[in-house]
Amino acid sequence: MITIQNYYSTIDKINGATLPENLQKGWEFVNKVSNHGKSWETYHASKAIKKTIDIYFTKLSEYQNKNEAKSKKATPKKSTPKKVVPTRQKRASSKLKKKSSKPRVKRSSSTKRKAKKPSATELKYQKANKVERLSDELKMIKRFALMHGKIKTQNQIRLFLNALQKAIMEKRIRKISPQAKEIREIQESLIRLMNKFDNADSIKIEISEQKRSHYLSHVGKHAELRSVKFIKSYINLQGKLIPNQKAKNLYNRIAGAINNNKLTKKDKYYEQVEQVLSSLKSFVAKNPNEGILIAEERTLNGLQNTLGECGCKTVSGITTRIPENMVMNSMDVMNLKFDKLGLKGKWLEFIGNPSKHFNVMIFGRPKFGKSILAVDFAGYLARNHGTVLYVAKEEGIDVELQEKLASVAHPDMYVVESIPEDISMWDFIFLDSVNKLRLNPQDLEDLSAKYPDKSFISIFQTRKDGHFRGSQEFLHDMDVVIEVPEKGHAIQYGRYNQGGELQIFKNKN
Repeated sequence: MITIQNYYSTIDKINGATLPENLQKGWEFVNKVSNHGKSWETYHASKAIKKTIDIYFTKLSEYQNKNEAKSKKATPKKSTPKKVVPTRQKRASSKLKKKSSKPRVKRSSSTKRKAKKPSATELKYQKANKVERLSDELKMIKRFALMHGKIKTQNQIRLFLNALQKAIMEKRIRKISPQAKEIREIQESLIRLMNKFDNADSIKIEISEQKRSHYLSHVGKHAELRSVKFIKSYINLQGKLIPNQKAKNLYNRIAGAINNNKLTKKDKYYEQVEQVLSSLKSFVAKNPNEGILIAEERTLNGLQNTLGECGCKTVSGITTRIPENMVMNSMDVMNLKFDKLGLKGKWLEFIGNPSKHFNVMIFGRPKFGKSILAVDFAGYLARNHGTVLYVAKEEGIDVELQEKLASVAHPDMYVVESIPEDISMWDFIFLDSVNKLRLNPQDLEDLSAKYPDKSFISIFQTRKDGHFRGSQEFLHDMDVVIEVPEKGHAIQYGRYNQGGELQIFKNKN
């Protein structure tokens, strides 16, 4: 059995990058939670995280045992040695070493081979109605059915319910839908689940076998085109720092599908898949360890158009920070398209449109409105851009904070008096104040390094001369600097819209 004591010695033998997709997510999650095995404090501190990791360990043990059993079964007897034929997976891997970016398609041979019996999954795909995009109804039904037996927090259930209700409000799911009855049942089930938590951090989801089979039968009648799945997988890697092995894995999956005639030239998007193969091969050759996958603009635009035609989600730009030690070709830098946060209204006019994962400094004299400004901004971000954690060390959770939250409170906005051990579940973290929390410039730098995909909004006290309290080093990593020099009036000196002004007490939120 795999435990935290033997996990990393076991995973080193298996090679986490080669695990199936569902186990790879667990591998990445454990690396993030334990900082690659350096600390298991978060694992012991959170019941929900512990349960999630323990389930992953169980599944990984089953996967390891199954693989060991297969390898023992596959060992040839000494008395009758047989010629070893390279597996399809090995043939696909070798394609990366050849000049042509196209995987070799199997040719007909004079010697007839016995046709391999298709797997149950393949038979389902063959019988299904091939579509370019699964409807929102089917996605919601599948998502609910696959929750069976899993541990979920109240926040996860709420986010699912919000997504479902949003799809109904936006009329992406309609009353006349063939699955309208199932959608109503799922909505009611999610509401009942929300009321089950009481004081529990998480609960195990149980769905009757009859209901689950019924829901999955609806989903099984339709299947997304393999070509579209491959293109989406490739697009999702765009602008991200990925290991060489991850690109190889995707290349080999596509090559394997072509070699096994599961993806042929008859497919509507075969030409686009060949472009993906060419790009992946080039990436692997240029980046022996890891790198940021950046397609040529013409290729990326073509693939984005393909996804647009099929109604699939597209990506707009870089979603990760470029590592400080990464050397990039200037032409690759020119091809980068950074993902903007997309502020609107008064916040766009005041701050501008920063990239995602930005850092903000807010400072001003007592009672001038800096905390009101910060809470107002936190509410806006929770309503429009993600989850927010407001660390209210300055005032604590009291009646004064309650009054400030009155007009901006939101289910995606959380409040605490000190910084939790793990802040990975929130997108925006407000630190009010840095001085009360006794943080120094290195502390903020360490937080940004540990959570590079988070935005930090830091509130500072001021000295008698009006300048913020603390070292000038705090300014070095700030993208936006907001000063409240007089009561109710804020000025912004950041990189995006220098000189922006805001009246704090006018038109809050």
